[in-house]
Amino acid sequence: MPSTSTGLPSAAWTDPDCPVARTLDLVGDRWSLLVVRDTMDGARSFTEFQRRTGIARNILTDRLRKLIDHGILTQQAAPSGRRRQYVLTDAGRALFPVLLTLRQWGEHHAFAPGEPHSTLVDQHGARVPDLQPTGTDGAPLDADTTHVRKTSGPPPG
Repeated sequence: MPSTSTGLPSAAWTDPDCPVARTLDLVGDRWSLLVVRDTMDGARSFTEFQRRTGIARNILTDRLRKLIDHGILTQQAAPSGRRRQYVLTDAGRALFPVLLTLRQWGEHHAFAPGEPHSTLVDQHGARVPDLQPTGTDGAPLDADTTHVRKTSGPPPG
């Protein structure tokens, strides 16, 4: 069976023409995104991931392997040289806006008014502003102002 650049067999895609479906096939389960989140927040070891998430060892082992196989994490020698640590690749760091959008959606829709929750802040301690996609003309974009167009080749530009 032919494989794709991600190492997944082409028949394994949920919807081979949809970038959202392919992304979910790669990182769309709860544990994978929490491992990526924790890596962005400084976790580097198996023990840290397990402590932060409460994930079972066998599931964590599987998710770490898949994230490495799909080019989202890599392993490198820890500063001590005795162990290996997990670090984000460029593809893994590129998931930051995805996690930020999920976080901001959760801040607005997953908590009761006034219910405490964590907040993402920048290097100056200021709350990260909500993301709002805009078009080439600067107008806000949403589900009512966009649509999907199938392409027959590489994306333009």
